[in-house]
Amino acid sequence: MTHEPPRPWIASYAAGVPDDLEPVTGSLVDLVDASVRDYPEAPALQFFGRETTYRALQGQIARAAEGLRALGVRAGDPVAIVLPNCPQHIVAFYAVLRLGAVVVEHNPLYTPRELRKQFEDHGAKHAIVWSKVVKTIQEFPADLQVTTLVSIDVTHAMPLTTRLALRLPIAKARESRAALHERVSGTVTWERLLESSPLAASHPRPETDDLAIIQYTSGTTGAPKGAALTHRNLLSNAAQSRAWVPQIIRGNGCVVYAVLPMFHAYGLTLCLTFAMSMGARLVLFPRFDPDMVLAVTKKHPATFLPLVPPIAERLLKASIEKGIPLTGTEVAISGAMALPHDLVVPFESDSGGYLVEGYGLSECSPVLMANPVADNRVPGTVGLPLPGTECRVVDPYEPTKDVPAGERGELLVRGPQVFGGYYGKPEETEEAFIDGWFRTGDIVTIDQAGFVRIVDRIKELIITGGFNVAPTEVENVLRQHPQIEDVAVVGLPSGHSGEDVVAAVVAAPGAEVDVEAVRAFARGILTPYKVPRRIVVVDELPKSLIGKVLRRQVRESILASTTEP
Repeated sequence: MTHEPPRPWIASYAAGVPDDLEPVTGSLVDLVDASVRDYPEAPALQFFGRETTYRALQGQIARAAEGLRALGVRAGDPVAIVLPNCPQHIVAFYAVLRLGAVVVEHNPLYTPRELRKQFEDHGAKHAIVWSKVVKTIQEFPADLQVTTLVSIDVTHAMPLTTRLALRLPIAKARESRAALHERVSGTVTWERLLESSPLAASHPRPETDDLAIIQYTSGTTGAPKGAALTHRNLLSNAAQSRAWVPQIIRGNGCVVYAVLPMFHAYGLTLCLTFAMSMGARLVLFPRFDPDMVLAVTKKHPATFLPLVPPIAERLLKASIEKGIPLTGTEVAISGAMALPHDLVVPFESDSGGYLVEGYGLSECSPVLMANPVADNRVPGTVGLPLPGTECRVVDPYEPTKDVPAGERGELLVRGPQVFGGYYGKPEETEEAFIDGWFRTGDIVTIDQAGFVRIVDRIKELIITGGFNVAPTEVENVLRQHPQIEDVAVVGLPSGHSGEDVVAAVVAAPGAEVDVEAVRAFARGILTPYKVPRRIVVVDELPKSLIGKVLRRQVRESILASTTEP
């Protein structure tokens, strides 16, 4: 029995936003092809000032695809991409997809242990890797050996003058060069790959419902889970994003800033697929640097700027300090964590555009909702479901039962951008759905105008700096330290990054916990944003009758202790 809930949010859509969208056809490869057809000589990519036109981008994709085919990549093969934001990342992404293969995105700053876990899960034998990460991949155990390893020196995509400056015999230049490149051997270089002839036009193209991307999400445990996203899922989300901003005109003149990492679902869709579908100038930043962003703003202000609140805050501060306003930034959309209202007003005043909050999940390609880019936006909410997205609010303990209108409950969603399941994990997939609706694990309310407000989370993920941290993963690491007998990791409100990762630890018998030593230990295993910002030593942890640590009580206890007079 299908469930057709009312859609009160449609009446709140901004002018020009359609109620629904036609089903998508084709594949993600068509996004670039369409922009090449319409804007062949327009700049597609900009990296440290160096531009690549859409025609040149298409040529690089065709040659990279042929090079990968010659190395043995076939339709359906998972191909790992471990790269920062750089032109080679976009080329590699679309070259893999052109072959009908599957992109698996990875954080290039992950520790060897974290990368290995994901490779164990997807089993890719082909990888396109930043030169600084090659050694990590090469040191995987024999059963994880990658047979095709393509290495990329990101500095080769920079203008010649910038590359020459990195060779200057001064400390800062040496540091910058070391941060961007490391000499490697035993790989196929990216330059060698691009010496290939273009892939034959007759080579089979991917189908709409083929698997396109495996996007890792932390889930509620430390075990990696790959959301299996099809071309349909990602094409639909790009189309929904375009429909949400009808005031942004497709074509030359549209500028998108990639300040978010493209290995993250949010950055991938809004800075990669959306931008390419818009025929936009995609300005790539390998890391967020306010000065670099402001330097570009003076000549090419962002038409569309996806960001997270800490980036918006730092950018606004630098803009005011340096006297370089963000004028011309038409739409900035914030996600991954709550957007403070006291940031919206000065940001919009400085830019003259809109700063609105959205909401999504990796499993949903990822965007599900956004505030209208109009004066009826509602601060403190994540906005309205995008066209074609359906929502229900249910009793989290009886998820087939809807709660009365306006009351809090678990958010269920359905739409063309919602994935079909986790890669190779049928049991987790079954748990994630109820009667065809995806269970987000978020507790929300929906008001009469259709605006959604997130009030709690069933899932105990910690969101810090726009990234998800699974408490279990951090707890498992801390338990390995000899000074610690037990631990509970929770997220506490932070004024600058959404939440701070905080660990409550019980000392091992006869031990005294050296907090800084424990944090140093964690830094050797975990990515920096997962390392607890605070470690609180407690006598015991609250537990249920079956021995499960009650994280909610831990969190409340720490909050209470920090607010006591």
